Amino acid sequence: PPMTQTPKLLAGGNPQIAKGYGDEPVQAWIAAAPGWKSTMGAEIDAVVTRLAPGVSKAVKWNTPLYGVGDGTWFLSFHAMTKYIKVAFFAGAELDPPPPVGSKQPRVRYLHLHEGEAVDTPQLAAWINRAVTLPGEKM
Repeated sequence: PPMTQTPKLLAGGNPQIAKGYGDEPVQAWIAAAPGWKSTMGAEIDAVVTRLAPGVSKAVKWNTPLYGVGDGTWFLSFHAMTKYIKVAFFAGAELDPPPPVGSKQPRVRYLHLHEGEAVDTPQLAAWINRAVTLPGEKM
């Protein structure tokens, strides 16, 4: 059988996945991410999927995106060298806001490092609130 081409890993071990909508490109990103980043990506995906039933998914700019089905997105994550950067597009409106600021005033980040817990009450609270806030058109 022909070998399927493995996605190229970009800076930080971020998989290069073609733009696409739905669960399939997100699962392709997770499968292609190296080591603990794949495991953590799967955990983030599972938490968001559990807390936001019917969530819209896509991969754009080699980044999994999560939205509420109206063409807007509330969360994404991206592999960096030493952590996974979880972006909350309305993060400044969350209480407390995620810890890391952004050049974009509404956006806040959570950096998850290898071995850190993903499925925490704080992350769940942020996701539950984020789905109710206006998302980002992208």
